[in-house]
Amino acid sequence: MKVLIVGGGGREHAIAWALAKSPKVTQLFCAPGNGGIASVAQCVPIKATDVEGMVAWARDNAMDFVVVAPDDPLALGMVDAMEAAGIPAFGPRADAAVIEASKIFSKNLMAKYHIPTAKYRTFTNMEQALAYVQAEGAPIVVKADGLALGKGVVVAQSVAEAQDAVRAMMSDQKFGAAGTRLVIEECMTGPEVTVLAFCDGEHLVPMPSSQDHKRAFDGNQGPNTGGMGAISPSPNYTPEVAKRCMEEIFLPTVAALKAEGRPFQGVIYFGLMLTPDGPKVVEYNARFGDPECQAVLSLLESDLMDILLACRSGTLDQVDIRWRDQAACCLVLASGGYPGSYQTGYPISGLEEAGKSAVVFHAGTRADGQGGVVTSGGRVLGVTALGADLNAAIDGAYAAAKHISFTDMHYRTDIGRV
Repeated sequence: MKVLIVGGGGREHAIAWALAKSPKVTQLFCAPGNGGIASVAQCVPIKATDVEGMVAWARDNAMDFVVVAPDDPLALGMVDAMEAAGIPAFGPRADAAVIEASKIFSKNLMAKYHIPTAKYRTFTNMEQALAYVQAEGAPIVVKADGLALGKGVVVAQSVAEAQDAVRAMMSDQKFGAAGTRLVIEECMTGPEVTVLAFCDGEHLVPMPSSQDHKRAFDGNQGPNTGGMGAISPSPNYTPEVAKRCMEEIFLPTVAALKAEGRPFQGVIYFGLMLTPDGPKVVEYNARFGDPECQAVLSLLESDLMDILLACRSGTLDQVDIRWRDQAACCLVLASGGYPGSYQTGYPISGLEEAGKSAVVFHAGTRADGQGGVVTSGGRVLGVTALGADLNAAIDGAYAAAKHISFTDMHYRTDIGRV
């Protein structure tokens, strides 16, 4: 099969790495790809959000299957457009991807179908939002309704901080149209866990649990990022918790989307908070998380292509999905200044040495045209190691990362330890 992956980050590199091992995949392409993906797939210079251009290229080059990985093209309906052109595609259609594209939609869905989540209110009027924050007090959570690169959430510790977030989103339009509508919700407490799950519209198969580390600095301090590292499995996700999540959250979510006429085929990301009252949904995403994907897919023993095909054909219940009895840690090496302003174009050294003991997934890199690789984004690399247990995996990731260097390189030193 000739397969095209849409996207160009660490998640897409992990998907390409896994699909390259499938005997079913004869040719692998990625658009736009990056400096690392180029080692396992042919990169095509098309923006991930260029729906028309992507469909035209896939049709003209006779792609047998397309994997739409990022949130933006899913929300824009790229899977719908591929299917309309007669090209089989993996990922939810736009009407199901809305569980990530609109936080208001997903919160209302949970309320309608009694899926446990935080108490919330939605707002389109800034003055009403400011008054609600004043009345509720802090800590409190302010969320932009739409897609904001994983940064449209502020966990405010004071009323003033929450009101500043409201103004930044609604008045200053920090996130553009994504912040014209807000969700303001109670601040839940407890360990956070991510569970990614394959879904074919009716059946659901959870992957090993994982835990992302969103804050930029050690001790979970600093601004929210797209993710500074991830571990899998999460020590907090016990068999008892898993059973409750399946019965109270996972299956009801799939059934709710089907009942709404929006069957979900693809990967659902369940962001969970293990509160004193039980597990609750923090957020849904409509795709693999990043960097959770890098850690979790490293543990997959089965053929990923078989699973993706089953998700699309509604036969997920007939696929034997096996996972390694190990743990994984993905450590993100970022540009100095991320998630704020940062410089790019710095040469990266030590990749070959690091790759001897870990898999180095590329996120923000590009080829320099002379056989080398340079930085081209905020999150640059995801150094991912396996181990017999979580401590061994964490130690392996940090040991491999010591070989890598680029100007202003920044990473957290406590991934998996907090």
